[in-house]
Amino acid sequence: MTRVVVPVRYPLSKHSRATLESAIDIAKDRDAALTVLHVNLYQNGKRVSRADLKRATERAFGTVPYARYVVRRGFLVEETILDEVAAEEADVVVIGSKQVGRWRRMLQKVVDEPDIDDYLRRNLDCEVVTVEAE
Repeated sequence: MTRVVVPVRYPLSKHSRATLESAIDIAKDRDAALTVLHVNLYQNGKRVSRADLKRATERAFGTVPYARYVVRRGFLVEETILDEVAAEEADVVVIGSKQVGRWRRMLQKVVDEPDIDDYLRRNLDCEVVTVEAE
């Protein structure tokens, strides 16, 4: 089964809602499983549960078929997302345009790569869909 991963903030921001909406549409169109991912940062002490994430998603979009809700802990959001995408062997990653900028800044510290979408495609072997919130 095709796997779509979408990282979101909690509570759902305007950008997270737009990204999640696109991911839900892509999962439906491709009859895919969807992983809704949130990262709890070690350093900020706030903890979001899977149940919190599921309730927020269902409040905004109703029941989402084949959805899995995942909350991971990490020091860097971007690194934790990359780890999850690789572990799930995702076929599609749906990220917000704001997230692309954060990934770009993080990766440029480590690699000399100006094109984040290209870097992710080469290293994760998956389709990367970038969503712009209106």
